[in-house]
Amino acid sequence: MIKFIMCLTRHPNMTREEFKDYWMNKHGPFFMENAGTMRAKKYVQLHTLDTALNEGLRSSRGMQPEYDGVAEVWFESEEELVQAMSTPEGQKLSIALLEDEKNFIDHSKSSAFIVEQHEF
Repeated sequence: MIKFIMCLTRHPNMTREEFKDYWMNKHGPFFMENAGTMRAKKYVQLHTLDTALNEGLRSSRGMQPEYDGVAEVWFESEEELVQAMSTPEGQKLSIALLEDEKNFIDHSKSSAFIVEQHEF
């Protein structure tokens, strides 16, 4: 099992609440309607809390500001993801997802990568 991880920074013209609302109520349902096309096994949204704990974590470690959220998309394998996104439907969906992301994500301050999970 692999995961596509995306660390998200909201569009600069949005409040964190507007970002969360769009992500949860528009992008999330759109993604789930199309999860089968990309052969996604699971989709998780992690919304950053507005808490003093985040400031404490950042300042005590000299870290950058937190992301507004993290998305996890689970796939059976890297090959499965590549095959799904190589189909005409997958390519069309990839373009549509990117266009929708532009409504609420600042891509220049966000990050995406593929990971393998290990539990201890």
